[in-house]
Amino acid sequence: MSQRRIWDISQTLRPDLPVWPGDTAFGFERTWRMEDGSPVNVARMTMSTHSGTHADAPLHYAADGSDAGDMDLSPYLGECLVVDARGVSNAIDIGDLPHIDSADRVLFRTWDTFPHGTWRSDWLPIAPETVEWLALQGVRLIGTDAPSVDPEESKTMAAHLAVLEHDLRILEGLVLDDVPEGRYELTALPLKIAGGDAGLCRAILRELP
Repeated sequence: MSQRRIWDISQTLRPDLPVWPGDTAFGFERTWRMEDGSPVNVARMTMSTHSGTHADAPLHYAADGSDAGDMDLSPYLGECLVVDARGVSNAIDIGDLPHIDSADRVLFRTWDTFPHGTWRSDWLPIAPETVEWLALQGVRLIGTDAPSVDPEESKTMAAHLAVLEHDLRILEGLVLDDVPEGRYELTALPLKIAGGDAGLCRAILRELP
């Protein structure tokens, strides 16, 4: 039996990782060094809970929402549909979606090339009406290669609130450059952080059998 292909759709955490303006920069420092006589190398990291590829916990947009240490993992595991939304203007609307047939998870590719080296504010958000429509189709998780499902300047967080209303889950900061539109098996487990408003993920897609 041939091995199923795997796509790593995670960002690489590193000191020059672009982060949301004003948020904590990613820091990495080696604290124990083998070259200094230590039997092992050990490092410490400082970061935002929203660094790189991550899963928003409901606590991020609801004061009484569950935290990253208490989230059900089932939405982050299973078959998903990758939708190529490049060429869409302003926001992803219902009319921009292909027919979705029993898709529990939908991931949107919006960048031609993921901006690994630069923070860009001109990403494609998801209209709150689209979130509501997806929920009515049975979708449990929405993912995007953008930093957020809402625009950077949003104060109402309308898409996040639609996610909250329908008890969906969100993945943000995915890297989908090399992933053709279609169906895959998703694994994207958020770190189990007590009190966390998000959990960093090592997200992968695997070819369906």
